[in-house]
Amino acid sequence: MQYEQARSWLEEDWRRVDDALTGQTARFRGKRILVTGAAGFLGFNFLHYFSHLNTDGSGSEPVRVVAADNYLRGRPKWIVEIVQMDPNITLSRCDITQPWPGTKFDYDFIIHAASIASPTFYRKYPLQTLDANVLGIRQMLELGRKHNVESILYFSSSEIYGDPPPDEIPTKESYRGNVACVGPRACYDESKRLGETLCYLYSRQFNVPIKIVRPFNNYGPGLRLNDGRVLSDFCRDVLSGRDIVLKSDGLASRTFCYASDALTGYLLMLLSPYNGQPLNIGADAPEITMREMAGLVLKVARSERNVVFEASHEPDYLTDNPQRRCPDISQARTVLGFNPQVGLEQGLLRMLEWYRNLSEDDR
Repeated sequence: MQYEQARSWLEEDWRRVDDALTGQTARFRGKRILVTGAAGFLGFNFLHYFSHLNTDGSGSEPVRVVAADNYLRGRPKWIVEIVQMDPNITLSRCDITQPWPGTKFDYDFIIHAASIASPTFYRKYPLQTLDANVLGIRQMLELGRKHNVESILYFSSSEIYGDPPPDEIPTKESYRGNVACVGPRACYDESKRLGETLCYLYSRQFNVPIKIVRPFNNYGPGLRLNDGRVLSDFCRDVLSGRDIVLKSDGLASRTFCYASDALTGYLLMLLSPYNGQPLNIGADAPEITMREMAGLVLKVARSERNVVFEASHEPDYLTDNPQRRCPDISQARTVLGFNPQVGLEQGLLRMLEWYRNLSEDDR
């Protein structure tokens, strides 16, 4: 699939977001948006959606986006191509943990998606992970305070809950967490928690319009096959014609939220007046074990391969890994009108179709 065709293929997802936002996209017209972590999975979806708004044929003022990233994990091909196709998107290679270069900062919205969310990679880059989650959001909050931005979106994580007991699942925002402050996951979990504290303080002391979201296991187009998260691993095995390899007993359970549903929740939150307090964004059903998910991926892919079990070569692979993760999204439903639409099988099918239509180099 050529890049132009790939963009066209995604239009179904973006129209679904348009419908859910019910006209609120007009608030982005003519505005300047800074997206940090733009080369990642979240950045992929934000940039493609804003580019969709710029090419929807409405003739409205364009959304101007600066896509910032340090390319720690490389610069993906798609981010170069989207800039070539949409002159309203520009790239900025920068380190958001450092003071903003120069004196000019004229953005209306900040989407702070810069982080290392894959356990495989935040175990590899623990200090860089901590810096992005703490120093990075501190820089964005300071810029927001000094330059009176309309809204800032901070990506916290469902990981801040740690490993909740059964009576705290589905997990509400009020649950304070069961998190290890030392260990292989602590660099991510604890830095996200501190990031939330910074957001709360800037909202309370300086009236910075900061929005905090806690994502629960997003998936869909834009997730790299070598990302190291479980669902991308499953898809990689299936697309390679191999058995799906589980490196655990497969009994841990999660819910999964398709990219267009998650993006809808994030944009609704960015445009909301709900400052300084977190909201869960994810799907609250079905909660599925990794063993069941592996079987479902095989079914959706119409693969005759099997699920096999192997020990991980990473000694810390399962250390402090939550046994269950499922959000209570009643607050997001009430505050934002958020309601996930894409079923798990439908989302997996679209994700696999996306991969199959890309060249191996683009996956």
